[in-house]
Amino acid sequence: MPEMSGLRVAGLGDNVVDRFVDRGVLYPGGNCVNFAVFAARLGAQASYVGVLGDDDAATHIRMALTELGVDTSRCVVKPGATGWCDVRVVDGDRVFGEWDGGIVLDSPFVPTDDDLAYLAGFDLVHVGAYAALEPHMASVRAAARLVSYDFSDDVEHRESHHLDAVAPLVDLAAFSVADLDWTEAEEFARSVHERGARLCLVTRGMDGSGLFDGESFLRAPAIEVDPVDTMGAGDAFLTAFSLSLLEAGWGRETPVEAQHLRAAMMRAAGFAAEQCSIEGAFGYPKEYQQ
Repeated sequence: MPEMSGLRVAGLGDNVVDRFVDRGVLYPGGNCVNFAVFAARLGAQASYVGVLGDDDAATHIRMALTELGVDTSRCVVKPGATGWCDVRVVDGDRVFGEWDGGIVLDSPFVPTDDDLAYLAGFDLVHVGAYAALEPHMASVRAAARLVSYDFSDDVEHRESHHLDAVAPLVDLAAFSVADLDWTEAEEFARSVHERGARLCLVTRGMDGSGLFDGESFLRAPAIEVDPVDTMGAGDAFLTAFSLSLLEAGWGRETPVEAQHLRAAMMRAAGFAAEQCSIEGAFGYPKEYQQ
């Protein structure tokens, strides 16, 4: 994928370490951290904004982000532990176990007026569902040019009260819905759009992706690979898709034509497939005591 060097994006929200218990190794991660890293890898100017703990895991995350060219200057450090998720890889696919949200959920990020002014300087601000930022989404939307939000694959994030609160405040809503068939996925995407989200992206793993833009439901196939590790593949897809739309001129008052939407979905599928050859979300392993 060509570099997108003129774009500026920010990941606002969660950070964790993914603990691969079968290896005794942890990797930096979290939806919003991954978004920033993948955006930087694609050539955009990227920042990560959120709460970091004061433990070794947080130091490792920040070191990795700095080496990868992601700006962390607006992060807040608080006393507390970094969140973690236990993972096993089975036939190339990651299987999640126990998890703890850590400092991100214990003491969530509260954007100040200065933070909001900072976020206003980006083409897109991406927010994740595991950052407890819902009380501040209206302020983020008012400040940001565009907002994307990853609802993840958790069915609790599809409940009406959550959709009603968040969907009207985002320009792109993304869901992992491998548990739905295509008819159900399209109906769901249309319902999210009716709640206010400008675009609704649904991904179904190797069954491909779908997008409802208010007029049509577009579908694109996944690219088959022999995966080393699928960790971060969905985040890679969303990042490449979002940046492709920005490259095509996407704005709050500037919709993207269907041909560019389809092209963005295919480019994103290619980038997600490449991601499956990397251990962890983006590498940077560190041994840990189990």
